Amino acid sequence: MGDRGVSSWPRVTIRLYDDHNAEVKIAGRSYPVNHHDPRQAAIALVAERAAQLGRPVKATAIESDGASWPLVIHPDGQVEAVETAVKNDKPIWPIIVAAGLAVVLVGATAVYLLVLRDTGPKDPPPAASKLPELPAPKVVPDQFVARPAPPGWSTNANWTVDIAEKSSPAVSPDGSEVAILTQDQKIAVFDSSGKVLWQDKVPRNAESPVYTIIDSKPVVAVLAAKSLVYWPGDGGESTVVEVPDGAKVQFFGTSPLALVADGQASVLSGKEWRPVENQPRLSTLLLAEGDKTLMARYAGPLYWSQIGKDLVTLPLEPPAGATTINHIAMASPGKAMVIWNVAKSADVIPTVSSTADGSVVAACPRVTMNRADGWRWLPDQAGKVAAYGECLIDFTSRKTTLVAEFSPLSIAQTTVYGTVEGKPVTIAPDGRTTPLADDTARPWGIAGDRAIVVHASVLYALDKK
Repeated sequence: MGDRGVSSWPRVTIRLYDDHNAEVKIAGRSYPVNHHDPRQAAIALVAERAAQLGRPVKATAIESDGASWPLVIHPDGQVEAVETAVKNDKPIWPIIVAAGLAVVLVGATAVYLLVLRDTGPKDPPPAASKLPELPAPKVVPDQFVARPAPPGWSTNANWTVDIAEKSSPAVSPDGSEVAILTQDQKIAVFDSSGKVLWQDKVPRNAESPVYTIIDSKPVVAVLAAKSLVYWPGDGGESTVVEVPDGAKVQFFGTSPLALVADGQASVLSGKEWRPVENQPRLSTLLLAEGDKTLMARYAGPLYWSQIGKDLVTLPLEPPAGATTINHIAMASPGKAMVIWNVAKSADVIPTVSSTADGSVVAACPRVTMNRADGWRWLPDQAGKVAAYGECLIDFTSRKTTLVAEFSPLSIAQTTVYGTVEGKPVTIAPDGRTTPLADDTARPWGIAGDRAIVVHASVLYALDKK
């Protein structure tokens, strides 16, 4: 059958790496898959997304040898191979889909729809209907006149809403939603036009919302005194998980990681905190991706620990001109910041390395160790640009630019906000610097075609100029 009438959004890619590993990308968000049958697990994940949307979605399945298959995946688990003009000699995906996955996917999706979503009738109501009926926050247009608007954005706020004091909004990775804490102890999620999608009560003293992934599913989460509360991306009923005694939960990776004072840590899997296994002596825990934890010794290497599996050592490729690792500084999803020594020199090469295969993603120009010491790592959500202290990185062109005395503060799309010698500026990926007026607002993110800024516990969604 064809794909006529099936929306091209969200864009979905399933990439098979080997007999156990795959990656699913949905609207730019990556979901690693580790399974005895990665094709089955990957398509089941996409089927769940289709169920959330209530319609089929298009997907491109790519084999490890580069062969690709356009597919249409339905909410009930049915998978169709879309006919194309060019035929492949290895019809792997259509055969597997037709012969092996139909029953499995129908069953898995049925469990999701009939059990996890707690439906009664055959056609389930929207997930938000399971949440309590609560008074909606007041959403009104306004003018942003308290301080200078960020460059490229007008003072006209298409919509505004009051948020809890000392809280921050969270913009979803795909820029389609904004989550806030309200002044009357609720979490509220809006679309980019200011429409309330869903809301729910939160525990007293809840922290600002965070978009993260738990059990391979995108969720919105808040931390409270002794618990982590999270909601599925479509706003279904919340799940409450107690935080281990004395633990601090961080979200440096794609998933939460609970750290305790004695150096131990746990990852969240199946609604339970499970201790990180096989941590090498003298290593530091960096971040979590599902039930996997990235860790490193100061002078390398990197390690991946996964629940129920052997520890994996990840060798790191040196950049040109480098000799040995000086130290591993920090990490974010998919990337580690590594400082490399240079032969017969006191200089170092700050480098961004892939945490998937250890390859060099970007290498900054040589600098002295004192200059690079304390550099802050600031990536954007889309993986297009980043700032590593004074080093600006354009991942699209694979170019780096050194900007003296630059300190990055935030990124909105491909614009990097920060200071040069203490004065506010914006910097483009190629290093072009634009001075800003003092106290210029910096966007928390871009939702749709609006910049989300905050002043005096009010969120403003600014229109473009």
